[in-house]
Amino acid sequence: MLRLHLGEFFRSLRSSLGGTAFPYAWVPEWHKTGHGLHAHFAVGRFIKRSLIEAAWGHGFVHIKLLGDLPVGSSNLSEARIAAGYLSKYVAKSFAGPSVRVLGLHRYDVAQNFRPRPVALSGLSSEDVLSQASMLLESQPSVEWSSSSVEDWQGPPCVWAQWGR
Repeated sequence: MLRLHLGEFFRSLRSSLGGTAFPYAWVPEWHKTGHGLHAHFAVGRFIKRSLIEAAWGHGFVHIKLLGDLPVGSSNLSEARIAAGYLSKYVAKSFAGPSVRVLGLHRYDVAQNFRPRPVALSGLSSEDVLSQASMLLESQPSVEWSSSSVEDWQGPPCVWAQWGR
């Protein structure tokens, strides 16, 4: 149901902003009580709170400026801050007893604004992480490896997060 509501929300918001498509990403999160979902989303521009509230229409709206950037920061720097914010909620799927429905994404982005995949290959996970770090011009802020899980049942797996 949340996915349906968010689709309606972003279509309504786009319409209220003149109809031009804009990039956004959203991540669902269970309420602390475990009952019901809410969403966190990020956009690459300022949008008045009143427009967001009118487009949502399903209850509480909280807005947070993702700032702390120096004047003249690049779009990439701004995107990294937003990605770092959203990644906290994406990462929650890796911990705890939450059940994930196979086939559903843990996050979603605006249609026609999907990131381009970049394929890397190397002789080791360290080699691939080094290549990714060069492409992203920074080191991962968080790394996880299945080798750290004593009873890991799947194939070897490495996950890394760049940004906050």
